[in-house]
This record gives sequence, C-alpha cells and structure tokens, in this order.
Amino acid sequence: MKKYLAEMVGTMVLVLMGCGSAVFNGGCGTPAQVLMVAMAFGFSVIAMAYTIGGISGCHINPAITLGCMLSGRMKNKEGLMYMLFQVIGALIGSSIIALLTSNIDMAYATTTGANSCASGVGVIGGFIAEVVFTFVFVLVVLGTTDPKKGAGNFAGLAIGISLVLVHICCIPITGTSVNPARSIAPALFAGGEALSQLWIFILAPFIGAFLSSCVWKLICDHK
Repeated sequence: MKKYLAEMVGTMVLVLMGCGSAVFNGGCGTPAQVLMVAMAFGFSVIAMAYTIGGISGCHINPAITLGCMLSGRMKNKEGLMYMLFQVIGALIGSSIIALLTSNIDMAYATTTGANSCASGVGVIGGFIAEVVFTFVFVLVVLGTTDPKKGAGNFAGLAIGISLVLVHICCIPITGTSVNPARSIAPALFAGGEALSQLWIFILAPFIGAFLSSCVWKLICDHK
C-alpha cells in the first residue's frame, strides 16, 4: 500500500505543478510560457523521483507502468494498482487546481490544463504525436532505470530532462500528455472538447509505451 500511496502523491504533485503552471501563468501561448510549463512538468518528475523513487520507483504515469509491466519488471496486478492510484492522485491534483481557481479571480487562459489537439493539428496528427513522444519518453525511462544498464542515481535527472524536451516539442501540438492519468483528471473537470478527445491521450501513450518496451528488449543486452 505504501507504494500505491507514493504513486498517488507523486502524480498529484505532477498534475498540480505541471497543469497549475499553465493555469496560473497564462497558458502556453508564447515560447516563454511553453518553456515554463515544460520545465514545471520536468522538474516535478525530478523532485518526485528523488522523493518517492526509493518507495515505488516513481512511475506517476500509467504509460511508464505499462512499459515496466511489458518489460517484466513488475507483475500485472501490481501495475494495475499503480495505474489506479495514479489516476486518483491526478484527480486530487486537479481538484486542488479547481479549488484555487474558484477562489482566485484571474483572467485564465485555461482553468484545468487539459489536453486537446491544437487548431489545424487534427485527431490523426495529435494521435501520432502522442505515440511518438510517449515512445521516446518511456524508452528513456526503461533505459535509465534498467537494473544492469541504467543510470543509477542519475536516472531521475535524465527522465525529468527528457520530459522537458518532450513538452517543448509537443505542447504546440496537443499540450503534451504522454501520461493518461495527467490527461484524465483535467479532462473530467474541463469537459467539452477535452473530454471528447480524451481517448487520444489514453490510447496513444499506451501504444507508445508498448513500442518502447519492444524496442528496449531488442537493443538491450543483459549478457
């Protein structure tokens, strides 16, 4: 249970800080805002990696958990419980943002930080982007946390930096999910377009995670 609670708290922090950075700093309409939100998500992962990494591994992302399950690093039952508590944590994070926005009078570009495909991107473009960038992110996670070939104590730093890079590139396309829990909670609060497109930000990251686990098995030699 301690592992599950750690995943819940970690995911709550990720959503609160990542989505909150967009909510309270005017969205992602400028390059500076894109960089700010990208760093908020990446730094949140780094902070949590060194806080709860020793307890749960700090997945705080169902796509990462799926990658670990497919790579044989954890049992399916445990992985599904991780996912459940990650979604619960994300809901808590979004609830805190909703509580704050309902009591703070500001001109919000977004009150949830929910994902949606940008104008002109379309469903196919957004779907492909989420598959590709989740693939890259989860591959970094699998590589840096590999028990024999990994980066050891530097894994959290590498993972956080990779998430910053992914956000810098993908925010203009979909707002960047690469994390179903991060998308589910804000979409439930936002409704409308975010909710209607939610399937993209659940299915595409899982496909990306599946592909990354396959590639890691091909390129990793534990002999």
